[in-house]
Amino acid sequence: MIADEACVWVVGTFDTKAEELCYLATLIKQAGSPVFTVDISTRGAPSQADMSATEVASYHESGADHVLGGNDRGAAVIAMGQALRRLVSARQQAGAISGLIGIGGSGGTSMIAPSLHVLPYGMPKLLVTTLASGTVTPFVDVYDVMLLNPVTDLAGLNRLSRMILANAAHAIAGMVTHVAAQRLDDKRPALGLTMFGVTTECVQAVSHRLDATYDCQVFHANGMGGRTMEALARAGMLQAIVDVTTTEVGQHLVGGACDAGPDRLAAAAELGLPWIGSVGALDMINWGPRETVPARFSHRLFHVHNAQVTLMRSTAQELDRAGEAIATRLNQSRGVVHLLLPMKGLSAIDCPGQPFYDPEANQALFSAIDRHFVQTPTHRLEKLPLHINEPEFSKAIAKTVQDVLAVEHRHSR
Repeated sequence: MIADEACVWVVGTFDTKAEELCYLATLIKQAGSPVFTVDISTRGAPSQADMSATEVASYHESGADHVLGGNDRGAAVIAMGQALRRLVSARQQAGAISGLIGIGGSGGTSMIAPSLHVLPYGMPKLLVTTLASGTVTPFVDVYDVMLLNPVTDLAGLNRLSRMILANAAHAIAGMVTHVAAQRLDDKRPALGLTMFGVTTECVQAVSHRLDATYDCQVFHANGMGGRTMEALARAGMLQAIVDVTTTEVGQHLVGGACDAGPDRLAAAAELGLPWIGSVGALDMINWGPRETVPARFSHRLFHVHNAQVTLMRSTAQELDRAGEAIATRLNQSRGVVHLLLPMKGLSAIDCPGQPFYDPEANQALFSAIDRHFVQTPTHRLEKLPLHINEPEFSKAIAKTVQDVLAVEHRHSR
């Protein structure tokens, strides 16, 4: 069965959690939202769901038997998750989904989470999972997924689970019913900006200068933040990237806590999006509490940012590698690239009198960029005798954004 109208999808394994799933569905209906229940049991047994597990499994590219025909439960769980993802993607594009709520333990969570990632940003996504109090990166990733810890296991209804599942039902119903109003008069192009605490002064000043004309969306360059910004760019939700804080590149090369992976800076290069940026906070590598810093770095210069964050000063060798990596990636872009270098310091703690002030180490970064960055009529490198947080530097970034996007606008007309 396929729903003809947009519904809240209630997804889970009906062979083990039918009582909880039916309870959720009833409460969501009572709150005024149409519901469509989906069974992702890997045993393929008949159920009371609107869509059976066999129907879901049929969406696997190799057919239902690939999901339900074997004896390996682990393989079946993986395959059912793949089938559900294809199903959700197809039905969302057809306008059949207004939101999705799933419940599960480790198996159910692993099947449901990937399907939440194919739903558009802003569409309600809620996962009630017994894994919510642990490491949740695989389930949330770079998406606006809401997790709820059920506290008890999902093994029948009791006075506590009824209350928590009711909260989940009312949460998804409320999100679907009360959609955020969109300002139809807001035609500002969206920009993605990157910021760290130590580059806040610069990025806030840039945003202030641009906010009247552009919708400035600031992302914390903590690894996940950079990945999220680039995911939004790939989703067509950003018109340019203002990458003031590229610390995640250096973090990846050293293995720091704010590692965004090997593809940082790739989205603008692949899409040809205008990229205006700098080298903010490359003077540091982030770790957790001081005792979590790998022993091989024990001889290095550290600054305790707070109880949970320890900063390590980047060396000349590390900055040389980061400069080459940034220049190489930017050279690959088919769009406009403007890289502005703050020659007097990369962060709030990289200036005279501050713990990470090291002009010689920074010079290794600037020299590497000089050697590897290929200047063209559309790829420009600018060196400014300024600290990154000086007002004149933020003014230069903002003016470059305005100039570049004015040209882009003329070309698009």
